[in-house]
Amino acid sequence: MSRRSGAFLRCCLVVFAVVSALCVSGPALYWKFKKGLRLGGTSPSCSPCVCDCPPPLSLLKIAPGLANLSVTDCGGDDPDLKEEMEKQFVDLLTEELKLQETVGQEHTHRMNITFGEARRVASQYQREAEKCNVATETCEQARERAGALLIKEMKVTLLWERRARQLGWEGE
Repeated sequence: MSRRSGAFLRCCLVVFAVVSALCVSGPALYWKFKKGLRLGGTSPSCSPCVCDCPPPLSLLKIAPGLANLSVTDCGGDDPDLKEEMEKQFVDLLTEELKLQETVGQEHTHRMNITFGEARRVASQYQREAEKCNVATETCEQARERAGALLIKEMKVTLLWERRARQLGWEGE
């Protein structure tokens, strides 16, 4: 059964791929085919088109200021950027290390807070578990005392029953 469904799924995927390819490339092929048929069947009454299009504009003619820019001019007017660019490589590394240290300290602080909260909750659960254990022990002791009292009461009952039989009681 799984072989059938696998073959059916492959067949559906192949059909989907072919249909997708035709949908994507079909219109382009249609227009190319239609254009090719038109060129073969052109009538003599149609004269060729004459185009007087201007040559394409270059980037320098569109935006002449772009050619004059250089990397050294980049950020020359911005004092903050200029100051950053003048810093020494060692200063930049030192600043990066300080930033990483600050992030590490914040992470440690957050972890300590989380750890403290977890310890507090664990301590609370421990106290609740101890209360449950004490209550269970108390119940167990009460059950044992009740069992001992029951046994003692049964002995007394047997003693009275024996005396009653000796005095003539026949029982139920």
